Amino acid sequence: MSPYPWETLQANFSRRGTVKNIVRRQNAGREYEILTAKGRFGALSLNSFIRNLVLLGAVGLCAGFASAQTVTILQPKNNSTSASPVAVQATVQDSSTVTATQVFVDGIKVFQNLSSGVNTKLSMASGNHRIAVQATDKAGRVFKSVVYVNVSGGTAPAPSATPVPTAGTTVYDRVEEKTGWQTCGNCGNTGATGATATYHMTRGLGSPSEDGSSSEFTISGPAFKNGYWWLSHAPAPSGALKYLRYEFDIYIPAASANAPQAIEFECQQRLNGWVYNFAWQAEYPGSVWRVFNYNLKRWESTGIPFQHFTPGTWHHIVTEYHNNPTTHQGYHDAITVDGVRHVVTKFNVHSAKNTGGANYFNNAFQLDLNSKGTAYKVFVDRMKVTIR
Repeated sequence: MSPYPWETLQANFSRRGTVKNIVRRQNAGREYEILTAKGRFGALSLNSFIRNLVLLGAVGLCAGFASAQTVTILQPKNNSTSASPVAVQATVQDSSTVTATQVFVDGIKVFQNLSSGVNTKLSMASGNHRIAVQATDKAGRVFKSVVYVNVSGGTAPAPSATPVPTAGTTVYDRVEEKTGWQTCGNCGNTGATGATATYHMTRGLGSPSEDGSSSEFTISGPAFKNGYWWLSHAPAPSGALKYLRYEFDIYIPAASANAPQAIEFECQQRLNGWVYNFAWQAEYPGSVWRVFNYNLKRWESTGIPFQHFTPGTWHHIVTEYHNNPTTHQGYHDAITVDGVRHVVTKFNVHSAKNTGGANYFNNAFQLDLNSKGTAYKVFVDRMKVTIR
């Protein structure tokens, strides 16, 4: 039995001048029934529902239902069994522009695409789960569809995200739109040596974009060479980073889906001569998230799986950190991808490096070429850095 109540829709037409038909639907429009003087036509699909309306003389009403707002979940199938991560694919039909499609797992939003439809993979714990795909259109209408899935071999769900502090907080917003981004030749290469890749940043692009102005990062050149962009923020913090949050949305075109060797991003603070580096790497060949050991100049695996970004849609990345100037240690606290948060428990603490020099604070973004030097590009929007 469906857990959703029937929604009654009164069709104000008559057959032979006397009969009023009562139409009901449930499960976000996936099932319909018709109550008429001739009896009940129950649990009908949308197509069958429309055919029966035609037989009942409700031709005028059919067009309204044919253009109704619908969400169709293609994957996973209802009451199916799936391994984690679970592929979630859904399409949206609407006569108006769809402004957002969201995925809820057990009532918690875990993914959002600010356009029509979803095609992603989501980590879930073992057991039964309710997956709802909900769409919102320009007219303000909200509609959804629901399936149930049994997940095998899943990982435990991550704890809820740490709330962002408010008092004493500094926020650098829409960072990808700022002027002042710099590059440094081959400094992104291993050891900052070797040939220099060709890489560019283009700001102020209207499409693809979420807020009307995204930035494009492109790279080409020899195998295993990298492109590094960074932006300084002034004035530099003069004390500990009790809370540091670096977030942005990333869009991978279909042609670039499998091209990267890695995508990297970081924040870095020098405080009283000590450098605290907070870097992440989405490593494609190993499909793992790694963090950087600034002292040993090496990447270290956190053991957190990296699900390659689904092309043609926006993905939201949030990373959280803090440091302790007394012990000269920096902490990678958590990473959240499309609403799924992972607390870092492996290689999460690193010692700062004493280099001397003035205080500074910056954030950076980097693209790495693969073994074939395959050129590619990505788009970034809504980049934000929050410090306290």
